[in-house]
Amino acid sequence: MSDSLERSTKINSLKEPVVKRLCEVLDKSSTKGWRKLGEIVGNDRRFKVSSDDMEMCSLKVLELEGSPSLMLLRLMGERGCTTGHLMDYLQTLGNSEALQCLKPPALQILIQPQSVSIICGHNLRLSCHAVGKSPVQYQWFKSKEEVPNSFSPDLVISPVQMKDAGFYICRVNCGDAFEFSQWAQVDVLNITLWQSYHSLDGRLKVVIQPQSQRLHVGEDLQLECGAVGRPIPRYQWHRNGVPILNATKRKLMIPHVMQEQQGRYRCEISSSSERMWTNEVDVVIAPRISVQISGAMECSEDDIYAIGEGSNEFFLNSIPEQLYATDKVALLIGNLSYQNHPQLKAPMVDVYDLTNLLRQLNFKVVSLLDLTESEMRNAVDEFLLLLHKGVYGLLYYAGHGYENYGNSFMVPVDAPNPYRSANCLCVQSILKLMQEKETDLNVFLLDMCRKRNIHDDSTPNVVLRVTANIVFGYATCQDAEAFELSSTGFTNGVFVKFLKKRLLDDEKITVVLDRVAEDMGQFDATKGKQALEIRSSLSERRALTDPILPGDSADLAHAHSRQWAKAHELPESMCLNFDCGAQIKLGFAAEFSNVLVIYTHIVKKPTDMSFCQAHVTDFSQDLDVDPKLMNRETPEETGIYLLSSSLPQHCLYTRLSSLQKLREELVFTVCLQGTFTAMDDDDPIHWTKSVNIGKPLIARLDLHRAMRRNSCLQTCLMPHSPSHSPCHSPGPEHRHHLYHGSHQTQDYNRLSPQHRYLDIGEHLQGAVGGCGDIYYENLSQCRYDPPYTSGGLSSSPGRLSIPIETTDDINELQTVFINSLQLQPQ
Repeated sequence: MSDSLERSTKINSLKEPVVKRLCEVLDKSSTKGWRKLGEIVGNDRRFKVSSDDMEMCSLKVLELEGSPSLMLLRLMGERGCTTGHLMDYLQTLGNSEALQCLKPPALQILIQPQSVSIICGHNLRLSCHAVGKSPVQYQWFKSKEEVPNSFSPDLVISPVQMKDAGFYICRVNCGDAFEFSQWAQVDVLNITLWQSYHSLDGRLKVVIQPQSQRLHVGEDLQLECGAVGRPIPRYQWHRNGVPILNATKRKLMIPHVMQEQQGRYRCEISSSSERMWTNEVDVVIAPRISVQISGAMECSEDDIYAIGEGSNEFFLNSIPEQLYATDKVALLIGNLSYQNHPQLKAPMVDVYDLTNLLRQLNFKVVSLLDLTESEMRNAVDEFLLLLHKGVYGLLYYAGHGYENYGNSFMVPVDAPNPYRSANCLCVQSILKLMQEKETDLNVFLLDMCRKRNIHDDSTPNVVLRVTANIVFGYATCQDAEAFELSSTGFTNGVFVKFLKKRLLDDEKITVVLDRVAEDMGQFDATKGKQALEIRSSLSERRALTDPILPGDSADLAHAHSRQWAKAHELPESMCLNFDCGAQIKLGFAAEFSNVLVIYTHIVKKPTDMSFCQAHVTDFSQDLDVDPKLMNRETPEETGIYLLSSSLPQHCLYTRLSSLQKLREELVFTVCLQGTFTAMDDDDPIHWTKSVNIGKPLIARLDLHRAMRRNSCLQTCLMPHSPSHSPCHSPGPEHRHHLYHGSHQTQDYNRLSPQHRYLDIGEHLQGAVGGCGDIYYENLSQCRYDPPYTSGGLSSSPGRLSIPIETTDDINELQTVFINSLQLQPQ
């Protein structure tokens, strides 16, 4: 360690504590302070300080906590003054106390431990790194007690338990000198759903949502929420949009509630750089209405809320029944990179946005891009495995599609041209399989064309049960096309553009879709071109915001949770030590369930090494990675745009897509190359290490395998008659369908095209064939165009990608990442 700070360091680069101490010394000295320093600097032509500059500095004393010395140092720094120059000036000034401020202490803590909120069962890591003039020793404490065998800069508890929650501090010794780190609080959340999904050093993420409450006056209100993240999140509860005084804990407890305390509650959760909200929940507080048995009032059995044993009082039930889901599961598929058809752009962003929103509603989400037919069928099979009695199931699809005889077909990326039903997935067949699981709510959001496919004469016979729990939200009307916006940046399709503004509303799902339809109907760019259509048989007030209550099959629910978590496990970040003395940090992030980002960062390099860089190579041919897009210096260069601001800086980035194609464990090589100052040859020296991260994310489910025995293919290809399908679209002689809300048949010809989507102000290209002879300037290519149409096609959008979420624990990068799967808007 040098005897002074680096002399070539610019003054403006000095750390804040150093500057603060220096200014305090110079401000308080009358003979060897900032005025004398200004005179000395003023005589140096390189950094000349004028009398006007000195007057401006002197005026700082009139400001609250103003510092003339600080202003003077800033002026010097702007003119190129270095630490070496400043030390020479202070030497001339004769202020040894100020000079001492620029000399490093015998012991200095460089990295402080950070407070963190994590999930029970994860690995806890607290870091404290210090430097001194001699070797340093560490000892960790929990409160006042020493943590056994904790002599390392990193305190690791694996796995962390509830008993490990508390406050930690590290004592660092260097010879006779010692320093204590700052305190770090560890909050441990006891939940099982997310335990395999989040990393410890993640971005802020809500993992415990408050639940609606039904209480009587005088009872105690208890609401709980929780978030993971580093640093530890802060909480502020709100009622009806107004902050509640002193309600700054994870758990809100209000004893002996009064009726005026009912309302809508939610919690604002924030960290140093992020803020988010929990779901808003209803707290209903009913008055206690007693009815004397001896009185003349009569109460029906349905009106009685509770009867006390041996009591002469009855309490009236004035609270509506709360509906619950035993679990909530969503499968989101976005197909954009078609092999034989026009490529699309918006599905990637739409899937990303919906994933983020559905996770806030406690859905287990699997989000996938660019699936072949077999991969789509196997993904549906995995989705069905997560369903059981009482579950809310949601399927969102964005890509090419068509509709024949009332049956909707999703087109895989490897579909031939032209394609037929045998090459596609029938949505109604999936619904049939979902019904067999006795789900309580089945929601289908189909962002695709619904034109007739003249190349497909088959009429799948999908016989559905009559259940009052089905909701279809079509991005466009029957026999119409859906469009996506033409934009140079990342934008949503019109459907999701408006859907994401309403999806978190605590309303019946059909009411939410109605409002989306109304919003789209006000959008000038889509009027008369694309309209949202809703079909529903939903009889109960089921909402996507309904709380989860596992019910009688808790063991089954836990098994399904483990199955889902298996597809969302990111590799742990790791440090690689090379023989040359360099240390490399390898981090991972998940963009979608089948897209992984790897980034490398130089943590430490030998002092005599003039150049050092690490990159990854030798990936499996299953992944078809473009070498030109690997190991780029910015996320954007490798195709990571939307989450680039969340990734650590000064790394090399590589994006791996189509993880579902990975047949073996993912093994690759980390190559380090460097040069040394003593070398005459400029050619770098190479060191390599092989890394095996297993099968990350969706690769663990082996979707690449041949279609499984219980695949939805069994129901897709059954011979049938359209008249046997309750969901078929009638022909001209019978143009009626069950339209949501009224539960009455309505004339389809009277349905107004009020649900379409586009961005005003965005350039939209002409629609692709199938739209007659009219080409709309505002519309991009037909977003999901059947292969039989004709007309001009817009150019391919090229390679696109969306950034991610990460699982990194590099404190020195001062960036936080969460081991969860997030997706991002276009």
